[in-house]
Amino acid sequence: MIQWFVKKVLGTKNQREIKRLWPTVGKINQFEVEYQGLMDEQLQAKTTQLKDRFGKGETLDDLLPEAFAVVKNACRRLTERKHSAVIRGQNVVWDMIPFDVQLIGGMVLHSGRIAEMATGEGKTLVATFPAYLNALTGRGVHIVTVNDYLAARDSEWMGEVYRFLNLSVGCVQHGQSPDIRRQQYMCDIVYGTNSEMGFDYLRDNGMATTRAEQVQRGHIYAIVDEVDSILIDEARTPLIIAGPATVSSHQYDKFKGTIERIVQAQSLEANRWAADAKKQIDEGSIEEAGRLLFKVKNSMPRNKQLLKLIEDPAIRRAMDDAELLLYQDPRKTELYKLKEEAYFSIDEKSNESDLSERGREFLNPSDPEMFVLPDLITRFHDIDHDESLSKEERQRAKANEQQKYDQASERIHNISQLLRAYCVFEKDVQYVVQDNKVVIVDEYTGRTMPGRRWSDGLHQAIEAKEGVQIDRETQTLATITIQNYFRLYQKLSGMTGTAETEANEFHDIYKLDVVVVPTNRPIARVDFDDSIYKTRREKYSAIVNEIKNAHAKGQPVLVGTVAVESSELLSRMLKREGIVHNVLNAKFVQQEAEIVAGAGQRGAVTIATNMAGRGTDIKLGLGVNKIEGLYIANAKNRVVGTIGPDAKVEEGEHAVSGLYVIGTERHESRRIDRQLRGRCARQGDPGVSRFFVSFEDDLMRNFGDSRRLSGLMTKLGMKDDEELQHPWLNKSVESAQRRVEERNYVSRKYTLQYDDVMNQQRTVIYTWRNDILATETPREEIFEVVQEVIESEGEARLTGSEASPESFVTWLNSTFPVGVMVEDFDFSKDTASVVKAAIQRIRDSYEIKIKFEDPNALQSLERYTLLGSIDRLWQEHLYAIDSLRHSINLRQIGQKDPLIEYKREAYSMFSDLMGRIKLEIATSLFRTSASITAFESFLRNLPQKFIHETPPSTLSTPVEGQPAPRPLDLEDGDAQNTPAAAPPERKLPIRNVGPTVGRNDPCPCGSGKKYKNCCGR
Repeated sequence: MIQWFVKKVLGTKNQREIKRLWPTVGKINQFEVEYQGLMDEQLQAKTTQLKDRFGKGETLDDLLPEAFAVVKNACRRLTERKHSAVIRGQNVVWDMIPFDVQLIGGMVLHSGRIAEMATGEGKTLVATFPAYLNALTGRGVHIVTVNDYLAARDSEWMGEVYRFLNLSVGCVQHGQSPDIRRQQYMCDIVYGTNSEMGFDYLRDNGMATTRAEQVQRGHIYAIVDEVDSILIDEARTPLIIAGPATVSSHQYDKFKGTIERIVQAQSLEANRWAADAKKQIDEGSIEEAGRLLFKVKNSMPRNKQLLKLIEDPAIRRAMDDAELLLYQDPRKTELYKLKEEAYFSIDEKSNESDLSERGREFLNPSDPEMFVLPDLITRFHDIDHDESLSKEERQRAKANEQQKYDQASERIHNISQLLRAYCVFEKDVQYVVQDNKVVIVDEYTGRTMPGRRWSDGLHQAIEAKEGVQIDRETQTLATITIQNYFRLYQKLSGMTGTAETEANEFHDIYKLDVVVVPTNRPIARVDFDDSIYKTRREKYSAIVNEIKNAHAKGQPVLVGTVAVESSELLSRMLKREGIVHNVLNAKFVQQEAEIVAGAGQRGAVTIATNMAGRGTDIKLGLGVNKIEGLYIANAKNRVVGTIGPDAKVEEGEHAVSGLYVIGTERHESRRIDRQLRGRCARQGDPGVSRFFVSFEDDLMRNFGDSRRLSGLMTKLGMKDDEELQHPWLNKSVESAQRRVEERNYVSRKYTLQYDDVMNQQRTVIYTWRNDILATETPREEIFEVVQEVIESEGEARLTGSEASPESFVTWLNSTFPVGVMVEDFDFSKDTASVVKAAIQRIRDSYEIKIKFEDPNALQSLERYTLLGSIDRLWQEHLYAIDSLRHSINLRQIGQKDPLIEYKREAYSMFSDLMGRIKLEIATSLFRTSASITAFESFLRNLPQKFIHETPPSTLSTPVEGQPAPRPLDLEDGDAQNTPAAAPPERKLPIRNVGPTVGRNDPCPCGSGKKYKNCCGR
């Protein structure tokens, strides 16, 4: 009660925030009136003046009113001149002068928040205000869109304003070369997609070998268009750059025929169970029928007989009761027994499949154990305790058992992925086949995603299923989540038509608050309650009738579907009715702009796969807003009647006209439904929206409260072709959507928690790589690593009860070609002295090596030595950490928190990784060369201290039957000038008789600086 009273008196937080911004709008408009009297050159000079003022200490907030006024005045000038430009091949006349609410939206974006603005309110134009203001810093602004088409369109369209004000505009597109991308990123304002910018970040930091290969110049400020789609819907899938695996051992083509047979056998079995259930129902044994139907649902959830039978509420309740009874048993004995009666089971919610014992026998009757993982630990234990085996035989036996385990693991993995491909992933729903390739379809936008592939072999399994070329399996080269990529930006903002429902998630993950910006004109849309039917067949019949009636009156209709399959089914039904229509789905995305632009014309019928993120306004054609539609609404925009021969429009009522938006089913996310509704009634235009739902829809089957809905259907005596409409039913549907949204939020949060661990490791590796790319002295970076490695080995081998100078010398000779013996070091001194002497020997050897290298290639070679070791082992670490993440949940069985266990294990693995990288760099120092010739020359001229004794270094031992290597004459500096007839002569390397100066010691020249910053550069 108190909260209600406070809101009534003071307004909501959002209302107070909007009220606070209005005075600034007045200042902007005052400046804009002043600027109307300026010449073009004077207005354009404002950009330089504002940059200078920023450079002298004024803040962007100080400059905001004038900067926004400059942009608004530029828009006014373009409008008054009827300025035209070619945008994506179409001639477009500029006719936009920003409204006051758009100025508010711009201020919200500049403050680093999310502006929720209804569809048609001009979000694309709103972004120009904060983009121009923040571009004055000269550090770049990124405007992120959902696809390449919108990025290119907006950069060309809004670029007219930026270029008029002397700012440069770039656009990052798929397929651009690194040089072009670098030029685009150097512009003041850059448009691009989240995936392209994310992949550029990964290539710059995880794969570039020189600074010249890097294209981005920092992450200062980003404006994300359709922010909910990018930061929430797409956040469950990380960005991954993958390359072909070094070894591909898949057997999808081998098992394809076998899986087709088992799926067919399972389908026949499910049909038999469904027929038995029908028989039991006819005999009155409803409970037994429910148990049989649950068996069908568990094995083939999309079985047609099952879907037909559960249309009866009593049968549906019986199946639900059987499922509940089986899951109530803590041991779930009956449930597991029931699952074993099928060949495999499918979990539709998690998209997983599992082979049963019966299925394993079907796949290989002679050896069912072929698809069971061997108990490796037990086998190793038996081998270790077998006294009859020698050490070598035990090693061979263990290797053989490991090989069997790997083969069985690969077989089981291939079978599991093929089952998922055949039973869970449907063609034209989750993917389409184009140009003999399997292309993933984005479940939120309906767009194809060429170049994207499912991981873990699933994509290869689907390629085998569809009979297209099976590409090689891939391995991860670099990866980052959407969340962690956008958290790199110093300031982040976004805009969308639907963000308020996800405000908590935006705040929790991105620290972004949501501000709802009021519309320029009141919304005149009429929203129906959902129309609910028992069956999908009757629902589609009702949709076609509704389209037919609206089309007959000339009212434009936009039909939103969830999948390509639904849009094509509806298209076939409309063709039978003779209704001309356009189809916009993942298969025909090229014609998207033309189809959407014509969706508001008189009599137009457009079928679109999920309109979320399309980014194109639908404008009503001439006279469409005057067409009397099918319904009558009151002053509150609630439908009160149907227009007919005898119907009368009373005072205060009006005929509903404008674009008619029809949703064929509810989407998993309420935001997507709100986006579809928002396609009509832009800028105060009339419009109407309506959703049709059936209890066979995936959302209702998987997440709806089926028991309560079945009871409601029974009480109401609902028939197949009967429609239900009530606000309470809307709440039931929305509660199902909330369940999905909560599950997806948990999934995203779960992904982020785990990736935060990887993000810390990624930051360390990428910072190290960037330091290497930036340094002009990679050799010193190498020797810092070498010093760390030798200090570590010295500590391990020269201290403690097991100290062994021989071990240290042996390791030193096997790692570096220094040819030393125990007598070369004074082990009576402390370890630090021995380490310093060893490092000096390595430096002496390295000085000989570089005399044979191309001086121009030496720095690149040294940089490659560092980066090659980091990249190879980091990629192996990514694979290992991914395997850990997939298996860590098993720790729950031991009553341990998987996340804590994951953090502990990941830290241990990363510590080991850093040690292995440093050892790899040290080992590679003398094993990399710009050419074979240089490497061979180096080997022939290694310094030899011992003449009559065999040196420990195997690298310097002459090969029998070959002439002795010729030494390097350090005085002449050219071994090639030695006469061929001269006898081989071994010379000692010149030694520095003075004290060795450490990198951090004071420089001997007396400058007072450290040696590494002075003469040691």
